[in-house]
This record gives sequence, C-alpha cells and structure tokens, in this order.
Amino acid sequence: MNERAIKTREHSAELLKKLGNQTAVIGVIGLGYVGLPLAVEKAKAGYRVIGFDVQEQKVAMVNSGFNYIGDVIDEDLRTMVDKGQLRATDDYSFISEVDTVAICVPTPLDIYQQPDTSYVENSTREIAKYLHPGMLVVLESTTYPGTTEELVRPILESTGLVCGEDFFLAYSPERIDPGNQSFNTKNTPKVVGGVTEACSQVAMELYRHVLDGEVHTVSSPAVAEMEKIYENTFRHINIALANEMAVLCSRMGINVWEVINAAKTKPYGFMAFYPGPGLGGHCIPIDPFYLTWKAREYNYHTRLIELAGEINNAMPEFVVQKIAEILNLNKKPINGSTVYILGVAYKKDIDDYRESPVLKMIELLEERGATVWASDPHITSFKYRGRNYETVELTESRLQEADIAVIATDHTRFDYELIGRTCHSLFDTRNVMIHHSKPENYHLL
Repeated sequence: MNERAIKTREHSAELLKKLGNQTAVIGVIGLGYVGLPLAVEKAKAGYRVIGFDVQEQKVAMVNSGFNYIGDVIDEDLRTMVDKGQLRATDDYSFISEVDTVAICVPTPLDIYQQPDTSYVENSTREIAKYLHPGMLVVLESTTYPGTTEELVRPILESTGLVCGEDFFLAYSPERIDPGNQSFNTKNTPKVVGGVTEACSQVAMELYRHVLDGEVHTVSSPAVAEMEKIYENTFRHINIALANEMAVLCSRMGINVWEVINAAKTKPYGFMAFYPGPGLGGHCIPIDPFYLTWKAREYNYHTRLIELAGEINNAMPEFVVQKIAEILNLNKKPINGSTVYILGVAYKKDIDDYRESPVLKMIELLEERGATVWASDPHITSFKYRGRNYETVELTESRLQEADIAVIATDHTRFDYELIGRTCHSLFDTRNVMIHHSKPENYHLL
C-alpha cells in the first residue's frame, strides 16, 4: 500500500470512528428550508452541530430556540438548543472545529436564466480557509451536473490539500417537500455521490447515522447532481402537460379534473399530475433550467424542458384571462372589479411564497385595474418586486363584497363551506370545492 493510500485510509478510519461514536462535530452552512431541518436531525442523532448563516436574525432565532421553518418541530429545535447540541453563528472561523460540513445555500437563477452559484462559491471559500485533514464536505444545494468537481473541488484543493486523500468531498441532493405529512428530512431516502470511493463511504456513513431513510450511493457527484435535476424536471414537464390539458379542456368544455381522475384508474403506465395557476417554490420552476444552461456547453438544446417552462409560466396569465371572462359573464369589466385571491403560498398548508404564481396573478390583475385582496392563513404579509403587501382575514363580508373570489391555494384551514355559500362568483383553480357546496356562479379551472 503506497503512502497516499495509507494516508487516505487513516483519515477515513478516524472520521468513521468519530461518526460511529458520535464525537464528530457537524457543520451546516445555510439555515433555511433545507439547512435547519438537517441541522436539527443531526443534533437529534447525538452530534454536536454548528449552524452557519450570514443572516444575523436567523442566527439569533436559532440560538433562542425560535423556529421559523414549517418542517421543523418547535420542541425539537428548543430541546437541541437547550441541551447544547445545536448552536448557530455567523462567524465562519468555527468551521475549524467541525469534522464534516454540509453546504445548504440557495442556487437561484439570474436575470438571464443562468445559475447563480455565488452562494455556493462563497461558502466553499469560507470552508477553504479552515479546511483541515480528515474533513468531509458535502454539497446539498441543487445545482447543475459538474458543480461539485468543477467549482467546489478546485477551491478546496487550492489550499494544497488533496481531495480523496487529505479531505473528502461528496454531493448529496436535498429532498425537501414542504408540507409533506408522510416524508421529511428524517425518513426520505438519500442519494450520495463522492468524488472517490472513500468520499462516498464517509458521506454514506454520516447520513446512515443521522437518517432513517435508505442511503443510496452512486458512482460520482455528477450522477447525484443529474439525478436531482431529473427528479424535478420530471415533475416540471408532467405538470406542464397537465396545465396544457387544462387549457385545451377549457376551450373544449371538458372537465380536466374528471379526465385525470378517470385516467388514474389505470393501474399501470400512468401517474396523476394536476393543473393549477402555475408553478412555485424554489425547486420545480428553477432547477430544470440549470440543466438547460449546462446543456449549451455540450451543444444541446433542451427543447422539452424549455417548452414546459413556457407552458407553466403562462398559467398565471391564463388564470387572469379566465377571471376576466367570468366577470364579463356577469357584465363586469376587470377594471374596477374587486378580485379576492384565496391563498398566496405556492402550495397548500405552507408559508412559502417564493416564486408563487399568485404573485404574478396579482401583478396582472392590478395592471388591468382590478382591486385585489388576498387572504392566506399562513402568510400575514409578503413582498413582490419591491412592494409590500398585507393579507386580510377571510370573512363573510369580504366574500360577499368581492366581485369574484379565486381559490389559488387550497389551504386546509380555509372555510370552504363559508366560501361556497357566500361568494357571488367563485373560480376554483385547485378543484378543492369538489366536496363542498358551491355558489351558482361556480367555475373550475
């Protein structure tokens, strides 16, 4: 066995020992929708966890045991903080104390629909300042295939330490589905792809000790990165198909929801996806375009992905057009009408309105002269294009006063019986009224 192999084996054995006896100190960079749940689970598994974030407010909230993420149980966070298992800081020098660190920062698109990897790059540079032999770095942020080895690895190796020998590097995509009552960070299967076999081994052991879900290893970070993009592109394209069917069925006078429910009686070869006012969140509307951007490097045009994006992005405008048509049936112009939007979040029972199609709907309605009210039991205020909005409480008087109410997000906490018996006119984009009373002037997407 040569000297390099001996060194790799020694570092690997030491880290595996620390992970096994729970003496490893774990770092998590980015305490948002991905990072905070992961940090809490790692602390619950018995490890001492240090969370890093540039936002002082988040650091202060974590250290006071105040939870701001829906997928984290309040008591779990408080208990871990009180026991000293979890603390947060904006001082990245504490990375020198950790044995493993996960990068869980945003990877948005810029104005040209290109990946903005600045958060990943800045986090990696902070890690590089304090990188030490035997350390494991895992990138969890969703990004384009090649990021781990083309961007992260060179920055870390600029320290003189060698990946796979002196330190370990892997990619393991986050799989967070906000509001999912069945699957969460703890029990969702994990995919891991290391730069070397030793990198995969130590990363797999980390997650095996923390999570209940299966840990599935793949041959490289690029496979794991592509796997994550494929997951979200699959949903992106199938939702676009459902949305296109909704537009066509609307013109043909066919109930698209009934069509889908009939199709899903087939026990094979079909998976039900449903239409809506558009796509939202930080994953499905964005992630597929990392691949679109990367594909240009290989002289390939991802036509299906881009077409699906056009269809999904057009849905808010289609919904607004339908609102105008419904108002017109009631001899009312959209200009001067009061449109009551029910739901701001991009999906039911969460408080996340990032990329929500409702924001675009409100913008288009206001451009056409409508007065817009918005109610959401999970959101009291929101910002869009530099403007602050306040939501209003859902009341019988507002439902009666509005010219039309629009169910944009099917929150469980909405009183649908009240909505159904009170509205003069109702446009349901989620088929949520199927089991509730409906006003005479009821319209379904």
